[in-house]
Amino acid sequence: MEKRVMTDSKRRKGLMAASALLGGVLVLTACNDNGASAEGSKKSQAAEVDKAAAQDASEAQITIAPKNGATNASINNDTKVTVTKGTLSQVTMTTTAGATVKGTLAADGKSWKPDVQLERSTTYKINAAAKDSKGREAHENSSFTTVSPANSFIGNFTPEDGSTVGVGMPVSINFNKPITDKKAVQDGITVTSSSGQEVVGHWFNPQRLDLRPEQYWQGGSTVTLKLALDGVEGADGVFGVQQKTVTFKVGRNQVSTVDAGAKTMTVTQNGKTIKTIPISAGSSANPTYNGQMVISEKFKETRMNGATVGFTDDDGKGEYDIKDVPHAMRLSTSGTFIHGNYWGARSVFGSANTSHGCVGLADVKGANDANQPAAWFYNNSLVGDVVIVKNSPDRTITPDNGLNGWNMSWAEWTAGSQA
Repeated sequence: MEKRVMTDSKRRKGLMAASALLGGVLVLTACNDNGASAEGSKKSQAAEVDKAAAQDASEAQITIAPKNGATNASINNDTKVTVTKGTLSQVTMTTTAGATVKGTLAADGKSWKPDVQLERSTTYKINAAAKDSKGREAHENSSFTTVSPANSFIGNFTPEDGSTVGVGMPVSINFNKPITDKKAVQDGITVTSSSGQEVVGHWFNPQRLDLRPEQYWQGGSTVTLKLALDGVEGADGVFGVQQKTVTFKVGRNQVSTVDAGAKTMTVTQNGKTIKTIPISAGSSANPTYNGQMVISEKFKETRMNGATVGFTDDDGKGEYDIKDVPHAMRLSTSGTFIHGNYWGARSVFGSANTSHGCVGLADVKGANDANQPAAWFYNNSLVGDVVIVKNSPDRTITPDNGLNGWNMSWAEWTAGSQA
């Protein structure tokens, strides 16, 4: 029987193969163990994160307006940060250029608002932090862009805030863009008087809205104009930006009546005649408009050039160009004034109508003599006082030529309202 003997080399090869096989089993086993362990570890970690988040999450809920990414945001009232189930600990508002916007935190810590009106066409960023009752913090961030000039409108109004005006002064608003939704805009405008008089608006065109009572304002009353136009869409994609309250006082009731035929002006205050002044109205070639006119501007001295209102010579230059007309008060947009006249003979006042359509009163050059008729009338007149012209051969002035809506009947006036 043959006895086989294993050589060392064979023994080494066998051990190596066995080792490789065992190594393969071990490697395979090790891979399987590690995979199961990693998956379990991930699940365990996620559970721990969820558990930690649930334990540490602040109950404070921060809300920022306008919403993140908003465009055409209001420059007045839209911006606000509020919190529920907590109090605000910090709010910062900046422009993209880095300028800080100051704001005020409410005493109870529940809200924050900027202190100033925002700029149009500007992007702002807000970062807010709050704490709940356990001191846990919550954070919120937002960015928005305010409405651009191209997508917004404003109304330029008269009279000015805090002014004292005559009884004929309407509230006149001229918008810088045509308004197509007149009702929406008019609904955002209210005018009230301490006298209790009903005030109604009238649209002369898509850019002009005047508001007045049926009769002149009561002397001594206070009138309040409220513009709540912020965010009002006046035309497609065009929004209002004004949020403003204006008050003005109405002075004594002064109405002056120019009789172009008699060439006199009678001035009344509170229904009583206080002065009669000789005048010179428009000539037969250039008569003065008839009707109720409201003084809209006052100038101690001003230049009057006929070329600006169509009175020109053959050379194209104005038929007149007086650089220092004294005590001038505007009655129409087209150029009707009641003013001092130092270049005419004194004899014309009360006896002849010689002007290009204005009402002239005797005066001196330089506007420094308070005893002159024109100076007296200027010093005793307010913007908003009424000057009525009658017995002129010209037609009645159109209601939109100046602040002269009083030449419309109340029925005509209210028909132009969109309220």
